This record gives sequence, C-alpha cells and structure tokens, in this order.
Amino acid sequence: MYSSKIAGIGHYVPQQVVTNNDLSRYMDTTDEWVQERTGIKERRYGLRHKETTTTMAVEAAKIAIERAGIDKNELDFIIFATLSPDYYFPGCGVLLQRALGISGNTCGALDIRNQCSGFIYALSVADQFIRTGMYKNILVVGSEMHSMGLDFSTRGRNVTVIFGDGAGVAVLQASDREGSGVLTTKLHADGTHAEMLSFISPGCHGGYHDEDKEKFGFPDDEYGGLFITQKMIDDHLTYPFMDGQFVFKMAVQKFPEVINEALESVGLKKEDINMLIPHQANLRISQFVQRVLGLRDDQVWNNIQKYGNTTAASIPIALSEAWEAGKIKEGDLVCLAAFGSGFTWGSALIRW
Repeated sequence: MYSSKIAGIGHYVPQQVVTNNDLSRYMDTTDEWVQERTGIKERRYGLRHKETTTTMAVEAAKIAIERAGIDKNELDFIIFATLSPDYYFPGCGVLLQRALGISGNTCGALDIRNQCSGFIYALSVADQFIRTGMYKNILVVGSEMHSMGLDFSTRGRNVTVIFGDGAGVAVLQASDREGSGVLTTKLHADGTHAEMLSFISPGCHGGYHDEDKEKFGFPDDEYGGLFITQKMIDDHLTYPFMDGQFVFKMAVQKFPEVINEALESVGLKKEDINMLIPHQANLRISQFVQRVLGLRDDQVWNNIQKYGNTTAASIPIALSEAWEAGKIKEGDLVCLAAFGSGFTWGSALIRW
C-alpha cells in the first residue's frame, strides 16, 4: 500500500477585516469582552454578492495545486468540507470542480458535513483512497462563509463574535516514502447532545422531539419543514444555536484524548510533537490543551486572534500559515486535532 503526503497547501482569507469594535456597533459587546472569552481580536468577512464558500476555495486551491507542482487536470478526486455551502444542494465539491475547469470525466467530488472536524474527516477519507491506490491526487478542502448567516444583534452575539470566513486547501498525493506523510487519523462521534451546537431550521425534522421542545423554547411543531417560513424568521429561528459552556467542557476533554490516542497508536509520545495545529475554536481551549500536553508556545499554531473560528477551514488555514512561516520543516511531526458540532472530533498525525 502507498502512504499519503501533503504535496501542496494553500489558504485564502477575504480582505475585509471586522474588529470587535466594529461588531459593537450592532450588538452589546466590547473588545475586552470578546478577547477575554475567546482570544479573538478580529475576523475576516467575504464580500457580499462577490465571494462565496466556493470562490474562496478556488483561490486557496490554486495556491495548493501550484505548490504541489501538478496540473489541475491531474486531480482525480475532490473532498470538500463545509457547514456553509453555496447552495442547500448540490454541494460545493462539484461547484469547485466547475470553477477550476477540471474535466468531470476524470475527477469525482464528495462533500463532508462534519463542521469543525470536517477537514480531519476529509483528510482521513482521502488518506484511505490514496493508500489503496484508488486515487493519486486528491484536493482536500475546508471553506466557510459564516458571515452570511449570523445574527448581528445582541441576541446572537455569543455565536456571532466567534466566527469568520476563509478557506484552506491541501493536495494529498501518493508517496512511496516509508514512515512519512499521514501516519494515522482517529475519528469519533457522539450524537447524544447534537442540538447543543446546531442550526436546526430550516430543516426536514418536522418539529422537535417532545423532550427537546421546552429546552429549546419551541412549544409546537410549526417550525418543521424544508423551507423557511415567515414564522421562523419572526421568531429568529434561522440562526445557529450554541450552548457555549457545554461545548467548552466537552472540547477540553476530547482534544487531549484523541491526540493521545493517535500518538499511542503509532508508538509516539507527546514530546515527539513538533507542531500542534488545533481547530481554532477558542484560544482558551487551545491554551488548555497546550498545558495538558506540556508544549511550548512555539509548538502550537494559533491564529484565531486574526480570523476567528473558520470551522472546517481553520486547520488548513493554520497549517498553510505555519508552513509559510517556516515553522513546519521536513521530518517534523505535525498533529492536527478538532472538535465540533455533532459532536464529532478527530486527530491526525503527519510526518512532514
């Protein structure tokens, strides 16, 4: 069997910078309040009517393909992770394929809906395809346009202040170099508390389960159905919901667990990690994980201060930035880890 390596990496973030003070014009918040709770100073928003989840992925993909030293038509598969697709359907994979001008006769496309852990899941799927020899060059994408669906009022501030837009892309390629590339990936899920971080309406659920109605403040079944209704809009149900404290407690538990699981499976220790790139959920979570693993500041890459949480895009954006800064070198052990809605979580170990 082959191993798989990241042959090229690239990222794109919109030019429009939105600071915490900018958000305070629309909601009751302050720069100090946001930084204290999340570590975020600013984030990027795409230009409305000009940029989408797919167009950002196109820009990142061009960079990754060039750095991989291949022609776009050598790509034989696309895996696209996002929670904010251009359309309800079809998914962004085929839109990216079209935008790049890749022949449909030679390249398939798959969409991943695992939110914050989407890139880890996508990387794991691509790794299996490469290892079995089914594909040779796979475009692994994480891209998000959160700004188009946030509640810019005090009611929605706990969610809105966290998220930003951006895209990161990797070209995964077959390699015959033993002991290098993707060493292992670990994936987990537990849907017990799925609604604690969710975007429920519009949807096809036809109303909540009885035990959930009171908890989420929806006393009847009027909100179910595929299409947006005026009542959904009037009752502010077309925005994401998050129980931040509950998610935080779960994340700080699962991050170290899944990292240690990956290390143990390949006979390595936390001291062997050269660079940890966590999903940029909250700077406080990253700092907690860093302390648990006993890593120095220069062994962890955080950019949530500049970009906020870009969900599926956060790991590839950070990976691309760290590589560009010369912080990831050949032979380094790179650990990726994510936790998010679902709940789903995962990790990957890469020998660069």
